[in-house]
Amino acid sequence: MKQMSKFLIAFFALIAVSSLTNLGHAQGYQIGDMATDFKLENVDGNMVSLANFNDAKGFIVIFTCNTCPYAVAYEDRVEALNKKFEGKGYPVIAIMPNSVEVKPGDNMEAMKTRAKAKGFTFPYLMDEGQKVYPQYGATKTPHVYILERTAKGNQVKYIGAIDDNYQDASAVTKTYVEDAVTALLAGKEVPEAKTRAIGCSIKVK
Repeated sequence: MKQMSKFLIAFFALIAVSSLTNLGHAQGYQIGDMATDFKLENVDGNMVSLANFNDAKGFIVIFTCNTCPYAVAYEDRVEALNKKFEGKGYPVIAIMPNSVEVKPGDNMEAMKTRAKAKGFTFPYLMDEGQKVYPQYGATKTPHVYILERTAKGNQVKYIGAIDDNYQDASAVTKTYVEDAVTALLAGKEVPEAKTRAIGCSIKVK
């Protein structure tokens, strides 16, 4: 009986540890964490990794898609961010995280069509198998992660929204991503390192 009790205690302890571990993984990256590199297919057919960008000082990683109205509302602003900061060392890397079985309008062909129609100047990658977005902890489209390249790796410096008004770009009062990258380029701390991402939930089969 005592052996059975010890077994049950050990068994439930193992489950508890496993649950905590899985919870930690589900939460994704926090400010200060080092982001693991990835290798994902771009709309041009090439495989893209952060390591490909030899001259980058960091990255504006944005989980986004074709079908979410929030993501669509931000497309021009995402393009503007890339045009403003790519040449300064902080390119935009857009990643489509949705299950294409749930959202066929987010498949690779649709992504190619959208990228061409909008004239995207940044990589638009497919998170094949939905393996990357859980590592980051992304839950919305759009959801932004700003990484700073350091001697130890790509460190997470900002997580959250692009700005404070998805409906009207002219009514924006807080440009979270722009302010964060500007601060990093000046060698300063990000003024507001974490905000609440506003958008559609990432679709999982």
